[in-house]
Amino acid sequence: MNRFTRRAAGLVAGLGLLASSLLAHAEGQIRIAEQFGIVYLLLNVAQDQKLIEKHAKAAGIDAKVEWVKLSGGSAVNDALLSGNIEIAGAGVGPLLTLWDRTKGRQNVKGVASLGNFPYYLVSNNPAVKTIADFTDKDRIALPAVGVSVQSRVLQLASAKLWGDKDYARLDKISVALPHPDAAAAIIKGGTEITGHFGNPPFQEQELAGNPYAHIVLSSYEVLGGPASATVLYTTEKFRSESPKTYKAFVDALDEAARFVSGNPEKAADIYIRVSNAKIDRELLLKIIKSPEVEFKTTPQNTYALAEFMHRVGAIKNKPASAKDYFFDDAHNASGN
Repeated sequence: MNRFTRRAAGLVAGLGLLASSLLAHAEGQIRIAEQFGIVYLLLNVAQDQKLIEKHAKAAGIDAKVEWVKLSGGSAVNDALLSGNIEIAGAGVGPLLTLWDRTKGRQNVKGVASLGNFPYYLVSNNPAVKTIADFTDKDRIALPAVGVSVQSRVLQLASAKLWGDKDYARLDKISVALPHPDAAAAIIKGGTEITGHFGNPPFQEQELAGNPYAHIVLSSYEVLGGPASATVLYTTEKFRSESPKTYKAFVDALDEAARFVSGNPEKAADIYIRVSNAKIDRELLLKIIKSPEVEFKTTPQNTYALAEFMHRVGAIKNKPASAKDYFFDDAHNASGN
C-alpha cells in the first residue's frame, strides 16, 4: 500500500507539473486574425511596437504572438471556432452572429472596439444615386455576403427603405471580394463590380482614383451617428484560461490607441510599413486625422445593428444591451 501510495502521489505530482506546463503554454500563445484596412491600425501598431509582448513580459510571461491575415467575417469566424486563432478581428455583424451561435457553449463575446470609422458604399455608376438605383446589372462587392458588417448595414438600410421583409433585397447582387480587389475594380471601371461597401483607406482611394466614384451611403447615416463597426472578439475559454495573456492584449490595445491619437504621423508610417500598403501618405494622414474617425477601444453605437439582426431573425437571442455581447471589462463598461 505504501509503494502504491508513493507511486500514486508521484503520478499526481507529474500530472500537476504537466498541467502547469500546458497552462503556461496556453498563457503565452495568442494568434490574432486581422483583415484589410486602416481600421486595423491599432493592431498594426501593437505588432510593430511589440506591445503585447511588452505587457505580457510585465505580467511575468513570454508571449508568442502570431498574426493571421484573412478576408471576410465568415473566414474569421471559422478560424476562431476551429481553434486556429485566439482573437478574431471583424465587424460587429460577424461578432453578433457568433455570439448568438455560441451562447451557452463557447460563449464568444467582444473584447474591444478598434475605433469609430464611417464605412462608405461607393459606386462608379453615375446612374446610382441611392441604393434604390442599383439594378440586376450591378454588383456590390463586400467582404462576406450576409455576414460582414458592411452587408448587415446594407440590409438595415434596405429594411428602412423597403421594409423588414425586403431587408435582404440587395444580397442577390452582392458578391464577396477582398477590399483591395474591390477597390481596384471600382477605380479601374469596366467590370461587373459597380459598387463597393468598403472601409478606409480603400473607399477614399476609390473616390480619389475614379472621377465617377461617389458615395451612395455612409454607415454613420444608417446607424444614426458615429459607430464602432470593426471589433475584436474571443471565446470565454481563452479569456478565463489565459487571463494574463488576455489582459496583456487589452493593455496593448489601450497603449496603441493612445499612440495613434498622439502620433498620427508615426502611426501612418507604421501602417504603410506593416501592411505594405501602396497608398498616398497624405491621403492616409487625412483619414487618421479626420474628425469622423476616433481610435478607441470602447464600443460605441453597436446595439442598433444587434436589435435589427434579432428583429429580422438573423440572430435568435436578443441582447438587452451591448454588455451581453462584450466581455465585462473596464473599457467596455460604458460601451453601447
